[in-house]
Order: sequence, then structure tokens, then C-alpha cells
Amino acid sequence: MTIRIPTPLRGFVGGKDQVAVPGATVREALAALTAGQETFRDRLFTAEGELRRFVNVYLGRDDVRRLGGLEAAVPAGATLTLMVALAGG
Repeated sequence: MTIRIPTPLRGFVGGKDQVAVPGATVREALAALTAGQETFRDRLFTAEGELRRFVNVYLGRDDVRRLGGLEAAVPAGATLTLMVALAGG
């Protein structure tokens, strides 16, 4: 599967806008994406292993939180899109 990476997170993946990863669920795909990168993992997940509330993941046009969350199945060849809310002022 492919994960599309938003600009603020591309530094964790060598500047790439998308990355191919293995996994049958959203959790497995994100674990593969962040493997060996504790800082990146901490950006996406809480200490309890749940997505941070400002991190959104879409399977096609559907928010994965509505599809079963991190345990949602991801079909072979699918694309996940990461989106992060930015704050500032």
C-alpha cells in the first residue's frame, strides 16, 4: 500500500510525498512507516498507541476513524493519506 505524506512530516521520510509500506490494517501500515523512528511515531500516536486527535488518516475519502480506526482493514494496492492539523498564530 501507499501512504501519502503531508509536507510537515516529509522530513521523517527523506522528503518523499508518498511511501510504500506493508500492512493489512491501518495500524500495521503506520507501524511500518514509523519503524525505528521514535520521534515520528510520537508525532502520530499517543503513549497509549492511539492516533493523536490532530492526526487524521484517510482510506480513499473515508476517515479511518469511521471505518474501524487503527484496526480498519486496508485492501492491497490502497492508498492511505495522512493529514495533520496545524496550529499557530
